[in-house]
Amino acid sequence: MTETGGTPRERYRNQVRAEVKQLAWEQIAADGASALSLNAIAKKMGMSGPALYRYFAGRDELITELVRDAYRSLADTVREAESERADLSAIARALRRWALADPHRYFLVYGTPVPGYHAPDEITGIASEIMSVLLRAGEAAGSPDPFATAMAFWTRLHGVLSLELAGHFTGMDDVSPEALFEHEIATLGR
Repeated sequence: MTETGGTPRERYRNQVRAEVKQLAWEQIAADGASALSLNAIAKKMGMSGPALYRYFAGRDELITELVRDAYRSLADTVREAESERADLSAIARALRRWALADPHRYFLVYGTPVPGYHAPDEITGIASEIMSVLLRAGEAAGSPDPFATAMAFWTRLHGVLSLELAGHFTGMDDVSPEALFEHEIATLGR
């Protein structure tokens, strides 16, 4: 997201950073996160690799920004569902819609780790916001163990989503990913 305030230089810097992030998402969609290359992005933007390092200190800083954006987007999505007095089922459906809208964003945060990359602690804080929403929904549902309920929803639904997004149900005419997801929600809700 580009900031509108600040000096012309700050606005330009924000625009370039936003463009770099957009190109990074395109590169991730084409080749996966482990293939992310600042030099390739710089070349596509018509600048040298070293010039791009004025905007991002390195690949890890760029990945951190992308991971932060993805987690923030998901945290906002589940918090919005919660604000609509949603139960665990509605929050689960919001998660699925979010994941289907941009599978590469989903896989950046929940897929295979990027070799050599370790997210800073602040990212874990954003991820914990998501679990907090699930815990509150479990408590509101009267679950005897809200933590176990939240973890069961989180892990089982991510399993189904990961299989769906990776295309593992393709060619299985008898399997509807949406129906399977709904079945998991119903089973977990019991």
